[in-house]
Amino acid sequence: MLRRDFLSNTGMAIGALSTLSGVSASSAAAESSAVAAGDWQALRNLFPLTRDYIQLSTFLLASHPKPVSQAIERHRNALDENPSDYWHEHFMTIDGQVSASAARYMGGRGEQIALTDSTTMGLAMVYSGLKLKSGEEVLQTTHDHYSTDMSLAHRADRTGAVVRKVSLYDDPQGVAAVTEAEVVSKLRAGINAKTRVVAVTWVHSSTGVKLPIRALADLIEDVNSKRAEEQKIIFCVDGVHGFGVEDEDISELGCDFFIAGTHKWIFGPRGTGVIWGSDRGWRNSDPVIPGFGGSYGVWLGDVSLDKIPVGDHMTPGGFHSFEHRWALPEALDLHLQLGKANVQQRIHQLNTQTKEGLAKMSHVTLYTPKSTELSSGLVCFDVAGVSQTEVVKRMHDKGIIMSSTPYRQSYARFAPSLINNELEIDQALAEIRAMA
Repeated sequence: MLRRDFLSNTGMAIGALSTLSGVSASSAAAESSAVAAGDWQALRNLFPLTRDYIQLSTFLLASHPKPVSQAIERHRNALDENPSDYWHEHFMTIDGQVSASAARYMGGRGEQIALTDSTTMGLAMVYSGLKLKSGEEVLQTTHDHYSTDMSLAHRADRTGAVVRKVSLYDDPQGVAAVTEAEVVSKLRAGINAKTRVVAVTWVHSSTGVKLPIRALADLIEDVNSKRAEEQKIIFCVDGVHGFGVEDEDISELGCDFFIAGTHKWIFGPRGTGVIWGSDRGWRNSDPVIPGFGGSYGVWLGDVSLDKIPVGDHMTPGGFHSFEHRWALPEALDLHLQLGKANVQQRIHQLNTQTKEGLAKMSHVTLYTPKSTELSSGLVCFDVAGVSQTEVVKRMHDKGIIMSSTPYRQSYARFAPSLINNELEIDQALAEIRAMA
């Protein structure tokens, strides 16, 4: 039996499954999770995080706050009780609802957004799908994550495209003194006539530097104004460590692709992510994994491809951890409830406190810029005479969980977030001071 026939014959039964409808939170659950903007203690109380440690590395993988865990549980219970009916009731429409929710938070239109399982999946999908010819060039930076490096290397192997790297600031000397003018100038020097793609990372997890994406976009747009349409540069951004921190409309940043996992700063369900693409970006990309939803209808002959939202077409099909993906709106709504400007101000406040404290210690080298224009929620530093691995261990022994940067040049790293407070930062700084 074809899917459309199954849905037709069982439509009344599915419609009657009101007890399985878990798309929206119940009013009681919503009220129990309400947090006033700026009430950071109330927000902290939504998390089941242990109180035995000060958590300064939650950017790695988020704990689920109460509204997210409640939504996951609703979907999980419904799938466990009647998986076939619940999936058939939702799979053709709910991804569009999740994308629309993402657009309310990040800007743009829901149809421009594809859903993924992680930043790495999103990067691989975008870079694997780019329409590149042999000899065309991709310009990336020396500050990108392994996932960007390997996704671009694999694409180059398959297409004959060339990948080059440019450093946008001195590393490690001078990192803390990086300027917007320096970053823009070095990217401009790296672009040549063959450059077809520019790939950058918004916030560098290696140093904590936040790139001035709008300024870089303006530079690229100036270059593009002198090029034919088929030669215009596609500007791609790994945005994961600014997403959920910075108060930005992603559709106004000037990039063509913005890729981010939503299980870090957003506090989204583990195993979720998004890709926002401009109209120009999606025109220059092919799908890598067949989509379901509306795209499945094209295969069945129910609808033509031009009637399918591009984000739906580019979203990988197959069976996912649906209870997690479908609970993403609750995380995005929580951030909107808190207020994006409030979130940005609070995270920058705690990070400024951290950087100012570290900068006063003669035995500490601070690498992350003090300026909030060039930094976000990550603070990278060295302690003289103590390896970054030993710093992390000693802090853990004192009840403080932090991390080190997983790069060839590794530093100790704090990541103050919304679940932290000023006293916790002071305690962490005191332990670093004691290492002198």
